[in-house]
Amino acid sequence: MKKINARATGVSRFAYDGLDRVIHERARLSLLTSLITHPTGLMFGDLKQLCALTDGNLSRHLQVLEEAKLVVIVKGLKLNRPQTLCRITSLGRRRFIEYLAVLEQVILDADAAVKAGAGTPAKGGQNPARA
Repeated sequence: MKKINARATGVSRFAYDGLDRVIHERARLSLLTSLITHPTGLMFGDLKQLCALTDGNLSRHLQVLEEAKLVVIVKGLKLNRPQTLCRITSLGRRRFIEYLAVLEQVILDADAAVKAGAGTPAKGGQNPARA
């Protein structure tokens, strides 16, 4: 069986274009969720703990979000100790809200599909609710 190259056919990987690949990754979604609920930002250590990431993973995901202009990272000193503050940008807030709207539509569509097929037996003749 021949694989279809999504780039060659122009078909996107996701059926919903609004599922932004930058945001959709689990760790970045967690970071943005944490930052949107803290408008003044979060310190690197606090964000690391909230999202259960290692220093390296957190740094890499923040770099991706910063390159996409979804977050801003401010480095400074406090009592001669390095401090890194991470904040969501207005663009980040807007794109996150748009992403959530698309995700809500995915949920509504999935729910409608389940309800439409609720009485139809699953492949193999068994009703998945009874299996």
